[in-house]
This record gives sequence, C-alpha cells and structure tokens, in this order.
Amino acid sequence: MQFDDKVPIYYQIKQYIYRELIVEHLRAGDKLPAIRELAVTLTVNVNTIQRALSELISEGVIVSQRGKGNFVTTDLKVLVALKQRVLTAEFSELYDHLTALNISPTEMVQYLEDYIAQRKDDAK
Repeated sequence: MQFDDKVPIYYQIKQYIYRELIVEHLRAGDKLPAIRELAVTLTVNVNTIQRALSELISEGVIVSQRGKGNFVTTDLKVLVALKQRVLTAEFSELYDHLTALNISPTEMVQYLEDYIAQRKDDAK
C-alpha cells in the first residue's frame, strides 16, 4: 500500500478497509488479520493499526471479540450505511471538482453517461 504523506496513515488504513468491504474482499463476519500481522503487511507501526481499528470499532464496522480477534460486523445495516457514506463522499468530491469547472449538473450526468458508455466499449 502506498501512503500519501499529506493524509494521516491511520485514516488511509481506514479508507483501505472501507474499500475492501465495499468490493467484498472482506465480508460480514470475516476475521481480520492480527494487528501485528497488519502492521508488518502494511509496513506501519502497530499503534497506527490500533488507532485505525479502534475507530472502525467505535463506528461499529469492526467488532472486537476478546481473545479471538477483530471481525467485520454482521450488521448489514452498518455495512450498507458505510457504502452509502463512502459513495456520497466520492460523489461530493467529484461534484465539487466539476462545479469548479463550471459544469452544470445536467452536463455532469451527460458526461458521466458518455464516459460509462466509452468504458464499456473499451472493455469489449
């Protein structure tokens, strides 16, 4: 994982886990690797991993089971809300960038539809 020096690493780890959940590399009930294993894999300090996981636990995305480890919540409402929150943030950023380019909402929709159609054609 490549880290951006301008964004706290623990926050980037949280975002990484969010993405893993959304694309279903991590699913409801899955056990996360041990904190030390994650630290080694991501080449970061154990305390950084602990901070990211603590926030995920407080959000209800991750559930800690004493003596067993950390698991993805099985509460599908939490996971659906997480996906909605992440997508809204992505759309918000895109909307702000396009608005700064004086693109109207109607044009945004048209450009997005055109872009999707082009990507589908390129994939063929």
